[in-house]
Amino acid sequence: MRRSLFFIIVGLGGAAILVALGVWQVQRLAWKEAIIADINARITAAPVALPRDPDPQADAYLPVTVSGEIGAEALHVLVSQKQKGAGYRVIAPMTLEDGRRILIDLGFTATANKDAIAPAGSATLTGNLQWPQEVDSFTPEADTESNIWFARDVEVMADALNTEPLLVVVRDGSGPDPKITPLPVDTARIPNDHLQYAITWFSLAAIWLAMTVLFLRRRRAPATPKVD
Repeated sequence: MRRSLFFIIVGLGGAAILVALGVWQVQRLAWKEAIIADINARITAAPVALPRDPDPQADAYLPVTVSGEIGAEALHVLVSQKQKGAGYRVIAPMTLEDGRRILIDLGFTATANKDAIAPAGSATLTGNLQWPQEVDSFTPEADTESNIWFARDVEVMADALNTEPLLVVVRDGSGPDPKITPLPVDTARIPNDHLQYAITWFSLAAIWLAMTVLFLRRRRAPATPKVD
């Protein structure tokens, strides 16, 4: 009886822990969905003029419209797009009408266009302010001789192109080169696997309970007498 009670306590305790983990993931799911909804609302808001001193936290994803002259000294960030293959994000400097110089992410171009694109020219563009966090300890150093970068590092790129450390990711407007396609900011790459985690924990809780019940039933089943 004591051993059965022990297994009942272990079974119910283990299932309770697994259910609690599942509930926690459901709460995390609601939290993440709220964050994504807030970001989507920011992205799709009406564009405004570029702030004088934007804040990376308060102004992340802020839609802005900028006008000015795009410079020719663009940087190329190696990326890959579904159904398009390998290519480059084209990051160029833009001198605004008030004299400020900022970074403009013009979008994607295929690898075959690397040496043929001409991003320079006058333009009025709408996009979103972004401070991408793409650099980690595994990110290779940029190959400056071949002009191949492996991440958008706003601070380093601003130093390279002599601009403010501000990046506008273009979503609308005609750039100088039609071979460059805008890659608008969205939330598709924000991980949100909490529902799958919750289902996993709840499934494990059900399996744990089922195994506990099965074990107890087998212990209580009368032994089959041997026939000589």
